[in-house]
Amino acid sequence: MLGRSRPIPFNPYGRRRSGFRLPRWLVLLLIGGAAGVAGVIVVQERYLPPRLSADASVKLTSSFNQADADRLRLKGELAQTAKQLETTRAERQALTDELAASRATTTQLRDDVSSVVASLPPDPRGGSVEVRAGRFSVKAGQLAYDVVLTRERATGKPMAGVLQLIMVGEGARGSETSVPLKPIVLSIGSQLVARGSVPLPEGLRPRQATIQVLDRAGGKLLGMRVILVK
Repeated sequence: MLGRSRPIPFNPYGRRRSGFRLPRWLVLLLIGGAAGVAGVIVVQERYLPPRLSADASVKLTSSFNQADADRLRLKGELAQTAKQLETTRAERQALTDELAASRATTTQLRDDVSSVVASLPPDPRGGSVEVRAGRFSVKAGQLAYDVVLTRERATGKPMAGVLQLIMVGEGARGSETSVPLKPIVLSIGSQLVARGSVPLPEGLRPRQATIQVLDRAGGKLLGMRVILVK
């Protein structure tokens, strides 16, 4: 009735081995994951900037929003400035065109005046400065004058001179009188139309004007002519 007895294994600690073991690949995977997390933590702590707190994050967000608002404002100002610059350029171009047209008109007028002056009769007295024509009128005690002067040998810059008008006529007491007026400074080129007005002595009714062209006040006579006052 008794069978053969089986050997009983000796376990000095009195515990039985569990039959479940983790696969080796899973152990390696867990170890690698833990090493990766540890590496990320080390890099963040040692090499990356410190992480912001909640308060610092709010301040950073506010600063970003303010900077973005400033950027949008500056962008609008830049667009407005560009528009103003374009308007200024257009106005400048219009002024340039207007100036060119004005210069062309001035040149044309100068040519017309030159043609008119050339058609005037010569000064019978001659002189280095010829008095080609003159016109005078009196109104409200003022003598208005237009005098045309030319220089045959004009070269280089204009010559400085003085226009001296000597009025002959009836004075305040009814007697014939001759009165020199205030000298008029001139700059004489090849031709000049001197135009303006000067006050007359009180009570003087001029009949004729003696036109003298001098190199300076009281100086050398360069040209002269007598013209009636109408």
